[in-house]
Amino acid sequence: QVQLVESGGGLVHAGDSLRLSCAASGRTFSSNAVGWFRQAPGQEREFVAAISWSGNNPIYVDSVKGRFTISRDNAKNTVYLQMNSLKPEDTAVYYCAATPGIATSRPVGYDYWGQGTQVTVSS
Repeated sequence: QVQLVESGGGLVHAGDSLRLSCAASGRTFSSNAVGWFRQAPGQEREFVAAISWSGNNPIYVDSVKGRFTISRDNAKNTVYLQMNSLKPEDTAVYYCAATPGIATSRPVGYDYWGQGTQVTVSS
């Protein structure tokens, strides 16, 4: 079992940066792939980025490539999402999710989910 807690959200201006953290409990976390998803009001949950247990070959949705970076520190049981050059369209609740399987952009591929953290970007 893995429990996930997101933090680091907030209200920022367009062009600012934020770093989200996904802190996990559970001894198997270091062997889990982790994904970040986001959901804006009235919209479906959208894939943002994912990283394998080793940290190699992260994947991103096209709209965040070059602006967002996913990384992990297995010694701290934490995965990060560094978000730079934020835009108003990045406004959403951001969720992290974990799976003992492979990193994927599909929400159904994840077994464990956090409660989310709100990111609001004003223009």
